[in-house]
Amino acid sequence: MDLHDGRFTAGPETGRLLIRTGRSGLGAKAGHDLTLEATRWQADITLAGGDPAASSVTVSVDPESFEIRQATGGVKPLTDADRAEIQKNVREKILHTRSHPEITFRSTRIAGKAESFSVDGDLTLAGTTRPITVNARLEGDRVQGTATVVQSRWGIRPYSALFGALRLRDEVEIEFDLRLAATP
Repeated sequence: MDLHDGRFTAGPETGRLLIRTGRSGLGAKAGHDLTLEATRWQADITLAGGDPAASSVTVSVDPESFEIRQATGGVKPLTDADRAEIQKNVREKILHTRSHPEITFRSTRIAGKAESFSVDGDLTLAGTTRPITVNARLEGDRVQGTATVVQSRWGIRPYSALFGALRLRDEVEIEFDLRLAATP
């Protein structure tokens, strides 16, 4: 990677961490595709430009901080009560945040160039740790990237309603766009 060396941090004050869900099933038209934002998270990044293997990333996310930013589709717009119920279901039925109050990612390997690189690492979600790959790019002091989380790989049963006719897709897209802030 053609990156400059240094230690950096990022969080909600320097970027966005979004979670995008989709729907499936016979009742999919009744539901909504959601964009949630994590409002409490911290990333610590060490860049070793001459040696990508010596670079590292750790991220900690408070799953209680997820807020619905957008809801598309559906037969009617979401009400405030709908939003509150969805957020409660995410916390209590999907992520079990009382038992698992933190989502973490720790890199194990970084490879590529600034324009296109991958970060392999371990994602701990709802108490289960599995490997995942994040694809990203660096432009100036901004890092943008995506990853796909297949919920069932972490033991999460995708949310369903209407006796299973409306379901969340198993795949959830994670998207981030952040500015790196140098750590003193």
